[in-house]
This record gives sequence, structure tokens and C-alpha cells, in this order.
Amino acid sequence: MTTALDRSARDSSSVVRLLPDDEYNRALVGNSHPERWVNPTPRGRYHLVVIGSGTAGLTAAAGCAAVGGRVALIERHLTGGDCLISGCVPSKGIISAARVAAQIGRAADYGIRVAPGTTVDFPAVMARMRRLRAQISPADSVHHLKEMGVEVFLGQGRFTGPQTVEVDGTTLRFSRAVIATGGRAIVPPIPGLTESGFLTNETLFQLTELPKRFAMIGAGPIGCEMAQTFHRLGAQVTLIDTAPHILIREDADTAQLLQRAFQREGVELLLNAKVLRVEVRDGTKIVVLEQQGRSVEVACDALLVGVGRAPNVEGLALEAAGVQYDKGGVTVNDRLQTTNPRIYAAGDICAPFKFTHTANALGRMAMINALFWGRNRMSRLVVPWCTYTAPEIAHVGLYEPQAKARGIPVTTLTMPLSENDRAILDGEDEGFVRVHLKAGTDRILGATVVAAHAGDLLTYFTLAMTNGKGLSSLANAIYPYPTQSEIIKKLANLHRANALKPWVKRLLSTLLALKR
Repeated sequence: MTTALDRSARDSSSVVRLLPDDEYNRALVGNSHPERWVNPTPRGRYHLVVIGSGTAGLTAAAGCAAVGGRVALIERHLTGGDCLISGCVPSKGIISAARVAAQIGRAADYGIRVAPGTTVDFPAVMARMRRLRAQISPADSVHHLKEMGVEVFLGQGRFTGPQTVEVDGTTLRFSRAVIATGGRAIVPPIPGLTESGFLTNETLFQLTELPKRFAMIGAGPIGCEMAQTFHRLGAQVTLIDTAPHILIREDADTAQLLQRAFQREGVELLLNAKVLRVEVRDGTKIVVLEQQGRSVEVACDALLVGVGRAPNVEGLALEAAGVQYDKGGVTVNDRLQTTNPRIYAAGDICAPFKFTHTANALGRMAMINALFWGRNRMSRLVVPWCTYTAPEIAHVGLYEPQAKARGIPVTTLTMPLSENDRAILDGEDEGFVRVHLKAGTDRILGATVVAAHAGDLLTYFTLAMTNGKGLSSLANAIYPYPTQSEIIKKLANLHRANALKPWVKRLLSTLLALKR
């Protein structure tokens, strides 16, 4: 298996290459890990030392610099982390191309005749992604961080004591520190997997040729997004999971709607299936499965593994700093403080929600709590998430079974997108908006949106929940017509109508009768 980076050395003088070694990736590396970068000379004790320059680390370091603090940021690979290199940015870059391909395929539904022979140029799709990723990378570059007042140290950071870190042979002393080293893809112990060769999100975006047959293990967000995307780009895709339906964290009917879309498009789903081993026969990868008592074999040219994340705790010498950790990552309290009270953690290294936007919020929280005796708590965050399939699936708060398990009575309201004029006109009326309320109130416990732009629509509910507003508050605004956002107003109005007590309805009816 190839790796995303040539990591022949770990110090600041190491040459880092991102594959394929083209002009776009060279530009990105020039921003995120320049070959001739010279680490600065430490300026005494730092107010904050941050290890890791993914979203959480960047936010913490930039926040400290913005308030005039002395801050050092340590990064062993590329600034920007997973989000920029192998996560949100590259994945959405190719998802957008796949959506255009799908729209062209449906052009006849809109009365548009597309010339026969229209094809996807996969190398051009990937080159576009790399070009746009490089275009975005200056915002996370070492040069930009330096301009903000952050001292960037490239190399492996290791704790040498409760208040010291060593990087590239230099010792940094700190008053407070934040560990933000993120996570990496889990490699399951499947016999033959390593020998056969496989891809993870760290290597997937190196592809320059489209695999004709693409098998994917894991029907979580990464697997679902990439299964649909690569199928739309022209691959024959088989998605495999042990669960009874895709996106097992979502409600079954929510996942079922997306499953129908997958099956309609031609993505093969093998659910309730256990991977027994992977073999290579005549140059072809063979995934051997057991599905409901029968043996199944899937032949493929490429195999993607997306079954979860593991924390990056290796090489940090956490024991020297008195920081406890386990297989789930660094141990923190609700204020992100580790077992060393001077050291905090943020992002995928410690959080149950492994999203870029959560890492951003936690990075800021860790910085404030560490430097200003803040009392912000992770448990108080209202965390939304979105899976960028078509349709998108977005959620915030509790699901109905979770609320009931906590002893909270629930009223659930659902409004199908087929009730929305804009969704009908756009040909995007497959989906719904669903909200869970505490019974007898308009307090929002959670919400799910399944729609073409579910992530955008979900923000209405996230804002209301964050600000302690009920569902009725979403009925008060004027929504532009026609927009898909009107479905939220319609749902809020449905709640208002349902909430009217019988005696209130009788009173209103009496008042209206008096006006005749």
C-alpha cells in the first residue's frame, strides 16, 4: 500500500511529497511543509504550545495569537491536517464533479437533450480537485500562520516533562499546551488485507485512474459518500457492511431512503455481510464474504476501507507529561483538560464527534479554557453533522429512541419535501424534514433533514437549539418564495396548529362568529 506522504524523515528538514507529484500538490506542500523552512528560535516560555495543525490546532493557535499570546504550533506533516489533505476538501471536490455527472445523466428529465458520448474524464476530475485544494491551502500555510504571530515548528513533537516539549532537537517550555494530533483510518484485522493492498481516505485521493471495479468496506459516511461518487464517475461499486442498513447511526427509514437512491443508481449493496479475507487471484483482488450463511466473493480492482478512526497518540511521549490515554484517545474532562491540568486536548484526539466543525469549536474552547480559566463545557455544544450523499442526510441533537431512553416524552413531526414547491420545481422532492420535540412543548430535542441541500437547511434548527429557541420561533420569520427553506416554516406552522388546545379553537371560533 502506498502512503499519502513520503515520510523518510520526521524533522523540519525532511522532504515531504504528496502523490501524485504534480504542480498542484507541489504548491500545496510548498504552503504546508516548505522544504527550506527553518524552525524559529524559541522566545522563552510560551503561553500556549499546540501539537497538531489540523482544524482544532489551527483554531487554538490562531486564537492565542489573536489576543497577543506567545504561541508555538508543532506539525510533523502538513499544516491543514486531514480536512485539507485527505478529508473534507478533496472529498467534496470530487463529490461536486460527480453531482454534475449525475445531473447530465438526468438532463432528459428536464427536457434537455445531451449529445450521446458524453463521458467523465476521471484524471481531469482529480486534477481539478488537486488544483482547488492547492488554491485553498494558503489559508492554512506556515507563512500565513507566521504572519498571524504563530511560531511554527515542523517536526515530531514529544513531551519531555509536564511543561516541556521537544521538536527537532529544540525544547519548548509552556505555561499551557493543547494536544490536537487528530486521528487516522483504522485498518481492520482482515486476513490478506495488507498483502492485497487497499486504500483509505489518506490514499484515495492519490488516484489518477478510475478503478473499473471498486469495492468499499464500511457503509458509514465516508463509504456512502465515496460509493455514490465513484459510481457516478463511472466505476462499478460494491459497498459492504456488517450492519442491516447503511449509515447505521441514522434512523432506519432515513437510511432506507438513501439505500433506495443507491439501488436506483446502480450501487451494489452487500449488507449483513462479514468480510472473511481478501485474496489476490491473477492480479485481481477478491473479497471473500459471509452473508446470511452463504459465501459471496467480490472481485475488484481497488478496495477502500472506511470502518472508523483511531487517535494519533503514538510518538508524543504522553507518559512524560502525565497525560492519560487509551484506545479512544486522550482522556479529558468536560472542559477538555487532560490528567495534566496544564495540558488540554481538542478535536479527533479526544472528541466523540469527529467532524471538522466540531474540531473548530473545541480548538477555540480549549484555548479559552486553558488561557483564561474558561468554564466552557464540551457537553453543552449543539453538534450538527451532514453526510454529503445525494440526497444529503443531516442531523442535530437527539434521535427519538435516544430521547425516550432518557425518559423524555417525545412528539415527532415530519414534513415531506413533496410538500415544497421549490423542491418539486428543482426535481429534488425526495426527502423530508423531521423534528423531535419534548411532548407538550415546542422545545427542539433533535432534527433530521434529508434533502439535496440538507446541511444548509439543518442550520435553522441548530441555531434555534443553540439559542434556546423553540420550533415556534422558526414560524415567525418571512421566508422567500420559492425556496426549500419554506418547508421548515410549514413544519413549524403544523406544530402551532397541533398545539392549539380544543378550548382555544372554540374561543377563536366564537370570536370569529361575533365579527360577522
